Amino acid sequence: MADVTIRAADGGSFSAYLATPKSGKGPGILVIQEIFGVNKVMRETADAFAANGYVAMCPDLFWRQEPGVQITDKSEAEWKKAFALMQGFDQAKGVEDMKATVAALRKHQACTGKVGSVGYCLGGRLAYLMATRSDTDANVGYYAVNLPDILGEAKNIKKPLLLHIAEKDQFVPPEAQAKIKDALKGNTLATVYSYPGADHAFARIGGQHYDKKSADQANQRTAEFLKKNLGA
Repeated sequence: MADVTIRAADGGSFSAYLATPKSGKGPGILVIQEIFGVNKVMRETADAFAANGYVAMCPDLFWRQEPGVQITDKSEAEWKKAFALMQGFDQAKGVEDMKATVAALRKHQACTGKVGSVGYCLGGRLAYLMATRSDTDANVGYYAVNLPDILGEAKNIKKPLLLHIAEKDQFVPPEAQAKIKDALKGNTLATVYSYPGADHAFARIGGQHYDKKSADQANQRTAEFLKKNLGA
């Protein structure tokens, strides 16, 4: 487990946390950060994927604003910084950085060549964009934020997409959830699950709204989805 350097398509470079499986070989997983950077939670998430046989890589998507951000959800000051970073985030360049990370994963000696993405919060939105704008083999989004404004891209989905929605998500109101479900209901490549009573970040261990029952169910569905589509 170590940080590696990825070359950006438009120049410069950024870091990514890399975790590899003990077996020495496996499909790749692009782990897409929340708004708190590549922090302890995201690194442990990558480690967990590696423990399950994947080559996991979590890129620093805020590097253009401030490289190496690693904050938590434990203080008001950190929340303010996290929201400021999200507001300043260039989504289009972020997608290009994720594509560069996927390319690096595919070339990594431990990777079988197949690569999927799994994202949380902001990363959930970005996982959706990887499904519509990249050649990743499968994509998973947990409690994705601000999807209604990009649902028109659903027609571009060519590989399986799995979304986990928290029914009590304070950042994704019921009307937004309904729009997501309505936009994807006719798409045979998209699967959407809702979790009654669960709030945003229900799968973040140690978080204020961690819900073990919902998290376990969502993670099991993710594991089965990735195994089916990536072959781990």
